[in-house]
Amino acid sequence: MPSEGVGASLWQACVDQLAQELSEQQFNTWIKPLTAQVTDDLSRITVFVANRFKLDWIRAQYAARIADMAEKLSGQPVMIELALAPREIPVRVGISLPATVEADVPREAPAAVEEPGGNGFKNRLNAALTFDTLVEGSANRMARAAAMHVAGTPGHLYNPLFIYGGVGLGKTHLMHAVGNKLLADKLDAKVLYIHAEQFVSDVVKAYQRKTFDEFKERYHSLDLLLIDDVQFFANKDRTQEEFFNAFEALLAKKSHIVMTSDTYPKGLTDIHERLVSRFDSGLTVAIEPPELEMRVAILINKATAEGAEMPEEVAFFVAKNVRSNVRELEGALRKILAYSRFNQKEISIQLAREALRDLLSIQNRQISVENIQKTVADYYKIKVADMYSKKRPASIARPRQIAMYLAKELTQKSLPEIGELFGGRDHTTVLHAVRKISGERQQLTELNQQLHVLEQTLKG
Repeated sequence: MPSEGVGASLWQACVDQLAQELSEQQFNTWIKPLTAQVTDDLSRITVFVANRFKLDWIRAQYAARIADMAEKLSGQPVMIELALAPREIPVRVGISLPATVEADVPREAPAAVEEPGGNGFKNRLNAALTFDTLVEGSANRMARAAAMHVAGTPGHLYNPLFIYGGVGLGKTHLMHAVGNKLLADKLDAKVLYIHAEQFVSDVVKAYQRKTFDEFKERYHSLDLLLIDDVQFFANKDRTQEEFFNAFEALLAKKSHIVMTSDTYPKGLTDIHERLVSRFDSGLTVAIEPPELEMRVAILINKATAEGAEMPEEVAFFVAKNVRSNVRELEGALRKILAYSRFNQKEISIQLAREALRDLLSIQNRQISVENIQKTVADYYKIKVADMYSKKRPASIARPRQIAMYLAKELTQKSLPEIGELFGGRDHTTVLHAVRKISGERQQLTELNQQLHVLEQTLKG
C-alpha cells in the first residue's frame, strides 16, 4: 500500500503542474493557499479551501483539471473532494515556487518580494533575481552589460535604459538584478520595482483620494525606478502625463530609470510622442529568444537550484524541443522534476519524453509555417505570396497577422525565424501581431471562431 509520502508526492506533483500552467498571480491567489490530504490508496484527494466563495470557485475552475492530473500521474481514477478548511489542518502540503528568470506576465503584475531596504522603503524587489542567477548568452549579452553598468554607476550613461523583447526572455530578471546590485552597494538607496499596471492603479487611487502630493513624493524621490511593461500605458492619458512628470523629475535629480516593453520605443502604439521620445533618449537594447546552448545551460542551472541533477543529454533533448522562451523551459523542467519525484525514477531522456508527451505530441504533428500560410491564405481568399509581400491593406495585413499568430502558437519557431518566413520581417512585427490577435481573440467571438476552424484544419 502506498505510503503517506506517496500521497503527498501526488498532491505536490499536481501543484507543480498547476504552477506551470497558470499565471503566477492566478497560482498565488487560488492554488498556493490550498492544503490537501490524500488517501493511502490514492483514490481520493480532499482539498481544503479557506471559505465558501473560494470553494465554489475552485470547484468550477480547477477541480476537474486536478482530477485529470492526478489520474494521469497515479494511473487510476482519483476523486477530488472539496471541504472548508478547519482552523488547524493536521498535515499541510504546499509548494514554494522557484525564482523565475522572467516574470513579465501580460496584464498581470509579477509577484515581488515586499522587502524594505535599509531606509525602510519597500522596494518590491525579488532578492533571488540577481546577475549571478541570470544565465548569460548572445541573446542577452548586450542588455546584461548595459544593466550592470547602470547598477554600478546609476544616473550617468544609459539613462533611461529601455529593454524590449518577448515574454519569458529575462527582461524582468535584469531589472531586479539592477535593483539588487545597487542596494548591495548602497543600502540606503530608494529603489522601486513596479509593473506599469500598478503605476496606473496608483494614479487612479491618487485621483480618488486626492493624494497626489503623497504620490509625487513617492515617485519623484526615487534613486532608481524599475518599471515593467510600459506598453500598458497605451490610451491612458492621465497616467502618461503623471509618468512624464515623474520621468522629468527623476532625470533632473540624476536618478536612473529602467523600463521594459514588448516592443522598441517607436513601435509603441497610443503612447504620447513626447513620452516615446524620452523612452528612446537613452539606450535601447533587445533581448532575443535564447540559443540552444543557452537553453541547455538554463535547464542545468535551474535543475541544480531545485536540488536535482539534469544530465547534459537530457538538457539538450529538452532544449531542442522547447525553443520559444525561458518561461516555457522552466515549465518543462517542473514537469520533468515532478514526474521524476512521483515515479521515483532518475531523470533520463525516456523520462523526459514521458513527462513532456503532451508537448511532444503537438510537435509531432509537424505543422509548418508554410502550411499555416497556405491554409490562412486559402481561408481568407488571398494569395500565398501576399504573406511575404510588403502590401498593407487590411484585407491582406489582417490574414498575415493571423498567420503569424498561428505560427507562434502551433510551431516551435522563434519570433525571428517566423519573421524571416514572412518576407524578412523584424521579430517585433511578429510579436505585435501575436499580441494583437491574442488580445482580440478574447473579445471578438467571430475571430475566435475563425481561429478555431483554422486550428482544427491545421491539426487535422
